[in-house]
Order: sequence, then structure tokens, then C-alpha cells
Amino acid sequence: MGLFSKFKEKFKKKESSLDAKTYDKGLEKTRDEFVSKLNILGIKYTKVSEEYFEELESILIKADIGVKTVMNFIEKLRKRVKEEKIEDTKSLQEVIVDELFIIYVDGQNLSDKINFNENGPTVLLFVGVNGVGKTTTIGKLAYKYKNEGKSVMMIAGDTFRAGAVEQLKFWADKTKSEFYGKNNMDPAGVIYDGLKIAKEKNIDIVLIDTAGRLQNKVNLMKELEKINKVIKNFISSAPHETLLIIDATTGQNGISQAEEFKKITDITGIILTKLDGTAKGGIVLAIKESVDLPVKFIGLGEKMTDLKPFDIENYIYGLFKDMM
Repeated sequence: MGLFSKFKEKFKKKESSLDAKTYDKGLEKTRDEFVSKLNILGIKYTKVSEEYFEELESILIKADIGVKTVMNFIEKLRKRVKEEKIEDTKSLQEVIVDELFIIYVDGQNLSDKINFNENGPTVLLFVGVNGVGKTTTIGKLAYKYKNEGKSVMMIAGDTFRAGAVEQLKFWADKTKSEFYGKNNMDPAGVIYDGLKIAKEKNIDIVLIDTAGRLQNKVNLMKELEKINKVIKNFISSAPHETLLIIDATTGQNGISQAEEFKKITDITGIILTKLDGTAKGGIVLAIKESVDLPVKFIGLGEKMTDLKPFDIENYIYGLFKDMM
């Protein structure tokens, strides 16, 4: 019995949960595009053939799972077809879902959970290019943690971009979070002063925004090194997470950003925004395969509650519920 089959009962129980419904709605575009094509392919070809594999490859690439991931995946499918003597495409469909599931969970020791600090503030550092929804995501996370009864502070480390500090302040006010930020100042200095206040006030969670200038990697690397040094001087175990924010609608460009940011700083996880706005939800699997980083949160809508902790079971359910 495959991994997917084992989780089928879990999926049935999940159907009524609020998170499953959000995943269901948020992955609608990908599901309509991707699963409907899989179903049509299964009708077009009742028997497994070379033509079937070629068209399947094309469908998977269009879902933005990534060429390298797709090639490895097709190879595994071919192997299972041979070993398990699978002849009809209907039987192969479950194997397809099974193998996509395995991409993410097989040998999995990456944690999708946030690493909280038990002694003093938990510091979350956010990186990512401009326009990916970084500030909005920080606001949504602040809202989540405030609702869980935690005290939150935002620090504006993006000090030179016009309107960046004010934008973060807007979200701090909206979520009733503490805030520290100053325009046109050294980001590390601003973060130093903000952390000092956070410690004095015994803040539970500190969310730090940073500049998103990937064009000049050397400068950004130096800036992030300096910021990390300042944070560690205050709390030796911090930052407890360095989260890269990627706009899911940018597809493979998002993967390139992950690869570049991974070179210049120690990324611990990914937050995928705007997943509801794309039919290329396969990017979740591509990220895992390409950069081996866990997806910690995904954005599935505009509402404050639509930023969800990533759950591979809900994700697979959201993609393939029509095939169950």
C-alpha cells in the first residue's frame, strides 16, 4: 500500500476542517488546471504508453513542478509501472499522486514548524525581493500570533525604500503590535535599538523586515551579515528563523530567488504567498526538490486568516480531492 492510500482516511476526516476548506479553495486554480488535465489524459489513454508519459510530463511541467523534478518523477513512475506490472492508466493515477506525495515527505526531516525560543523573544527575520508580499505577510503573522495571546513587535529593517517603514507601521497599528522603525538609517542600527526595546518589554515574538534588493548581492549579503551579528549579540540563539518570502505566481523565477538567497544567507524556511492566484501550485514540490527547504506558511487568500501553516496532507488533499 502506498503512502497516499494510507492517508486517504485522514483526508476524509479533514474534509470538514476549516484549514482543509481554505486549502481546497486556495488550490482551486491549480486543481482545475492540473487534475482536470490528468483526468482527461486518463480518458484519452486507457493503457500506459510512451505517448501517455510524454503528455503527463508536459502537464507536470506546466503545473510548475520544475523540469528536473519532473524528469526524476517520470523515471520513478516508469520503474513502478515495470515492477508492479501496471497496464491501465486508472491504476497509474493513484501511483502518480503517491509519488508526488513522496517527493515532499520521503526521508523528510525538514520541519514545517517554527522554531520558538523558550527563553526570551523569538526572532523571525524576513527576506525576499520587493513586491512578493513581505510586509503583508508579516502583518498576517502578527495577527495570528496576537490571536494566540502572544505579544508581538515589528522592526522595520527596510529603511531606505520609500514608504517601507510607514507600510510596516500600518500593519503594526492594524494588529495592535509594538513597532520600531526609522527612515534612512543603518538597518542594523535600527534593529539593534528595536531589539533592545523588545527585550525591555518582554516581547514574545519579534518580526524583522529587511530590504529586498537582490540586484546587488554583495551589498545585501554584507547587510544581512551585519544584521545577523547584531541579532546574535542580543540573543545568541537568534534569529530563530530566517524566512524567505516568495510570490507563487512568479513560478520558476521564485525558485531562482530561493537559490540566490540561499547563497547569501542562512534560510530556514519558505513562505509562499498568492498560491490562490496561480494554477502553478506545483511550485511547492519544486521548492522542496530544488532547494531542500521546508515551506513553513502558504498564502491562500486576501483575508488575515488566509496565511496558513503549511500542511502537506492538506496540500495533497487540496490538489487531488477530486481524484479520491
